[in-house]
Parts: sequence; C-alpha cells; structure tokens
Amino acid sequence: MEERRVVVTGIGVITPLGQSVDVLWDNLVNGRNSICRITKFDPSEHACQIASEIHDFNEDDYLEPKISKKMDLFVKYATSAALNCVKDSGLELTEDIAPRVGTLIGSGIGGVETWENQTRVLDTRGPRRVSPFFVPMLISNMASGMTAILTGAKGPSMGLVTACATSTNSIGESFQIIRRGDADAMICGGAEAAIRPLSCAGFSSMKAFSFRNDDPEHASRPYDIDRDGFVMGEGSGVLLLEEYEQAKKRGAKIYAELLGYGASCDAHDMVALTCEGASRCMRAALKCAKINPEDVDYVNSHGTSTPVGDKEEARAIEMALGDHAKNIVVSSTKSMIGHLLGAAGAVESVACIKTLQTGIIHPTRNVFNQDPECRLDVCPNVAREKNVKIAMKNSFGFGGQNATLIWKKFE
Repeated sequence: MEERRVVVTGIGVITPLGQSVDVLWDNLVNGRNSICRITKFDPSEHACQIASEIHDFNEDDYLEPKISKKMDLFVKYATSAALNCVKDSGLELTEDIAPRVGTLIGSGIGGVETWENQTRVLDTRGPRRVSPFFVPMLISNMASGMTAILTGAKGPSMGLVTACATSTNSIGESFQIIRRGDADAMICGGAEAAIRPLSCAGFSSMKAFSFRNDDPEHASRPYDIDRDGFVMGEGSGVLLLEEYEQAKKRGAKIYAELLGYGASCDAHDMVALTCEGASRCMRAALKCAKINPEDVDYVNSHGTSTPVGDKEEARAIEMALGDHAKNIVVSSTKSMIGHLLGAAGAVESVACIKTLQTGIIHPTRNVFNQDPECRLDVCPNVAREKNVKIAMKNSFGFGGQNATLIWKKFE
C-alpha cells in the first residue's frame, strides 16, 4: 500500500515576535530581538534577569472569559494558536470529519504558574482553599484536551513530553498517525509559559541560562565563541497536518509537505547532548523521508547558545550529512526569540516552512566571533536568499531526547 502523504494546511503562532505568521517572519528575517529584562515578576534576586516575553497577548481576543479563567497560561497560548491555525486551514470540523481530526499539542513543563499560585494558597490559606481546577489546569495534556473541546476535534488526543524536543516530537508523531491511517488531520505543536520564579531559579541553578543581564539584546548568541547559555522564551506554535488527498480534494492551500521524521535517545546524561545520538536521529529522518544527505539545503538548528550543546549539534550535523555539511546553510531562530522550550520546535518549523516558501533564510543573530569548533555556515547576522527545497529541523531535550523533521517545498 502506498504511504499517505502529509502536508501543512494551517498555521497558528503566539510568540514574543508576533502573533501572526507574517509578523513573526518579518521580524525573524530582519534579525529583530525580543529579549529584555523580565517583567512578569521581580527578577532582582535572580541570577538571570532576562527572558523573551510575550507582552501584547490579550486572551479575550481568542477565548471567552468563562473558559480562559480555567486555563493555565500555557493552555491559553496553545488554544489561541490552535484556533488561529484551524481558521487559517479552512477545515470545517463537521460531524463526519471531526472523528478523523486529532490533537497533539505538547508542553515540556506545563502549568508552572498554576503550581506556584496554588502552592501559595496551600501554604497561606490551607488545603481546603486549593482550587478545584488545580489539577486540570496544571497537567500538560490539557493543551490538547482544551483544543479538542474548543474545535470539536474527536480523533486521537494526547499530550507528549520530551522536554525541549516536545513539539518536534508532537509534529512527528502526528505525521505518523496520519500516515498509518489513524487520522486524516492532526492539530499539533507545542506551548510553554514557564517564565516564572521557580522555573527560572531552577534553570539558573544548573547554569543553563545566559547571565548577560546588562546586555539582553546580545545574550542569545548560538555558535559564537562567547556564548554562555540560553535565554528562556514562551509562546506556542501549532500546525494543521493533513492527508494530501483530502487537502487537495477540498482545495486547501498547502504550505509545505512533511517528508520525514526521526527520533532517538542518547541514553547518556540527564541534560548533556551527544553528537552520536543526535546524528542518529537525523539519519533516521533522512531514511524516513527516503532522501540522501545531499538533498538537504538548510538546517534550522536547535542552536540554544549553550557552550556544549552548540558544539555537539554542529558535530552531529557533520556526522549525519558528511561532506555535504559544508554546503548547507544553518541558522538558529533562538538567537532572536529565545528558547521556547516545549514550543520551540513548532515555532521553528514555521520558520522552515517560510524559508521553503520565500527562498529566504533568516540569520543567526549575534555571531560576532564564530566558535572554530562549530565549522558550519551559520548564516551570521544577515538573512540570505537561497532556493531551499528541503529543510531539516532539529530539536533536543533533557533526558537525551532527539527529534528531527524533514520539510519539503510543496510541488
């Protein structure tokens, strides 16, 4: 039996650099930065006082107050992006279609704001005053659950957690669900809202963050020799994946085709990436897509700006693509928007899709002195025109989780 083709017919984003694809893409192409001093809480006592926040999100633009008050912020981001995505797709979830449309929107951390707030209630007012919505607001699968409720999608619905690889795995597993015929469309991606005192303190304690508090504009600098850690971001990216024949039949606009997906585990360390595991993941994606390394034109890298991670990923790309690695262009979206954790891969997949459509590769910002151990063309500081037909998207997460997607220009 011939494998079912999977295409993208809808996109929704809620990000620090825009709440529409066009605004986000314009900001990325022009190298604009969204990183600044934290305003969501007083960061004065924190070692890291910077983040990439969303400042202009109005939940009333997307959600009814009686519904949104029962949601953690990460679910508000997820459902808002999902509603925009479904609207953009033009797919009507009728009684016939709804059982064949699923939801898979993951979150790496989940409802940390709810956890903090209700812990405070428990400590100050006692257990009987903890909200009855505490558990359903907290759990990470509620991004998918509430999206299903609001859109009427009645197909497979689940939440997936693989740390910072979450949304890339979510898109990849949705791709497989459609290919094997368990659904005809999937609303998928990731959401995160973890710019909170507790999570920020935890990442700071493990020395994962950049501590350039006096220079937030230049704090995220993937592949630069002076990089010192990542900058946390927040938001959501949601795609509507659809079986090609159905999309064609209903006359849907098609953004791109998802050609392949790979996943692997380093089985090595709680937090450290290894080039071996990452390269094995990339090779698995190439095999799934039935293409050769020489077919890849562009890699949207994980590119977090951590001293070890960037070097290991650069080595992994060289291992996976061989001599062809010197011919490709690589760039890191996180250099401008920060690290959206469980939402990163989905938002960065949108950047891949726009590159396929426009022939423009957004830059890696803040590369002033490229690390000689990162021997790739990282598109430093200025966008570049290139006819890109195949784009690879990498994401890696704590626990040794690796995920790679292969995106193809739709023809």
